[in-house]
Amino acid sequence: MNEWHSRRGMIVNSLSLCYHNKLILAPMVRVGTLPMRLLALDYGADIVYCEELIDLKMLQCKRVVNEVLSTVDFVAPDDRVVFRTCEREQSRVVFQMGTSDAERALAVARLVENDVAGIDVNMGCPKEYSTKGGMGAALLSDPDKIEKILSTLVKGTHRPVTCKIRILPSLEDTLNLVKRIERTGISAIAVHGRNREERPQHPVSCDVIRAIAETLSIPVIANGGSHDHIQKHLDIEDFRQATAASSVMVARAAMWNPSIFLKDGLRPLEEVMQKYIRYAVQYDNHYTNTKYCLCQMLREQLESPQGRLLHAAQSSQEICEAFGLGAFYEETIRELSTRRADLLAKTPEALEEPAEDTSGIIKMAIRFDRRAYPPQITPKMCLLEWCRREKLPQPVYETVQRPIDRMFCSVVTVAEQRDKSKKLAEQTAAIVCLRSQGLPEGRLGEENPSLNKRKREAPDQDPGGPRVQEPALPEEICKKPFVTLESSEEKLLEGC
Repeated sequence: MNEWHSRRGMIVNSLSLCYHNKLILAPMVRVGTLPMRLLALDYGADIVYCEELIDLKMLQCKRVVNEVLSTVDFVAPDDRVVFRTCEREQSRVVFQMGTSDAERALAVARLVENDVAGIDVNMGCPKEYSTKGGMGAALLSDPDKIEKILSTLVKGTHRPVTCKIRILPSLEDTLNLVKRIERTGISAIAVHGRNREERPQHPVSCDVIRAIAETLSIPVIANGGSHDHIQKHLDIEDFRQATAASSVMVARAAMWNPSIFLKDGLRPLEEVMQKYIRYAVQYDNHYTNTKYCLCQMLREQLESPQGRLLHAAQSSQEICEAFGLGAFYEETIRELSTRRADLLAKTPEALEEPAEDTSGIIKMAIRFDRRAYPPQITPKMCLLEWCRREKLPQPVYETVQRPIDRMFCSVVTVAEQRDKSKKLAEQTAAIVCLRSQGLPEGRLGEENPSLNKRKREAPDQDPGGPRVQEPALPEEICKKPFVTLESSEEKLLEGC
C-alpha cells in the first residue's frame, strides 16, 4: 500500500519500491532532471532515476519547499537548485549519488530520503567527472570500499538501496564482485553490460548480464541495450529476455524519445518535445538544460528549420516560440507570478525586508535583459565607472533574498543616495540609479567610449555573471531562477 502524509511540508512515502518487472529511466547527466523524469512517467516508465549528483555538493544544500512551483528543492549556497522533485514522482524516483565515502553517502541519503523512493550509488560511470575522487567506475577496483558504502546505506537509511555497475574484464571477477555486493543487503543491482573502457559502439554483453541474473537472488536490472537492441517498445522485453534480467533500464533510447516506454508505440517527436517543453516551463527548468535535452531528441534534425530556431533560442520564451508555445509560456509565467503574489500576500511576515525610511528612494519598473548590452559591459560597470570619474565612493549593494519565494530586492547606495528596485536585483538597481541621474547604462547603441575600451570587467564586479537572461514580465516581481545544468561539473545560473 502506498501511504502519504505530510510532515513540515515534506511528503513522506512509506512505499517499499519494487524492482521486479519494471521499465526504468536510466540516470543520465544533464538529461535526468525533473521535466524528463515526469515525461518518462507519463509514457509508462515505472521508475525514474535522477542524474548522478555528487555527495559533496549535496551536503552543501539546504532543503527548501518551493510553494510557487509545488516542488521540494535542494539549494546550494550559491542559490543553484541541485535537485528538484515533486509529489508526482516521489513514490518512483530514485536518487543516484556519486560518492567514495560511506559516511558522506549516508549523510546525503538521510538528507533526501523523505523526498525520494530509493537511493542508488553510481559505480559504473567511466567519465572523468564521476571517476575523479574515486567515484563511479573507479569504485569497481575497490570492493572493500563498495561493501562499506552499501552496508552503511542499507543499515542507515529507510529507503531501498541499489547500485549501478559496469562489468569487469573477467566474468569470474564480475560474479565475485556482484555476490559480494548482494551480501550487503541491497535491494537490486543495475548492470551496464560493458566494461569501463567500452563505449556505446561496442556490443553490450548480454551473456554476462544473464550470468549475473542467474547467480543472484536480488533483482538484476539490465542496462546498455539502446545501441544494438532497443529501437521500439517491444525491443525492451526482447532485451530483458536476452539478459534474463528482472527489469530493464533504458538510457539513450529514452533520451531520444521518452515515449519508448509507451506500449502503444512511439509518439511523434514534435508531440513529445512540446510536452517536454511544457514541463520545463512549469517547473522553471533552466533554458540551457531544456535546450540541451531537446537537441538530443532532434538528433539528425538539428539542421532542420525548427532545429535552427532551437539552436538560436536564448531563453525559455524563445524555445517556446520556436515550437509554437509562445502563448503557453506567457500564460504559465502569469500564473506563477500570480501564485507568488498570493503567497506573499498571505505571509507578509516572511518577506524579512528591513524596516527603513523609504523617503528619497527611487523605484522604477525595469528589467535587466543581458542581450541588450554589449559583451563585457553591464549597468553595474557603468555605474562604477561614473563613480570613479566623479571621485565618489564605490557603489554599495544591499541584496536581500526572501525565503518565501527566493526573490531578491536590491538597494544600491551611491554618494549616500539609495536607489531601490523590486524588479531586478543588483543590475537593475544600477540601471535605476543611472537613469535617475541621466547617465548612459551601457546598452547597445549608446555612446560610452570609456567603457568600450575596457576589455575586462572591474575586479570588484561580477565577471562570472550570466551572459543571457530570461525575460521578465512587467508585472513580475524579480526573482533569481536556478536549476542544475550539469550534475557534476559546470552549472549556470540565470539571473533576472
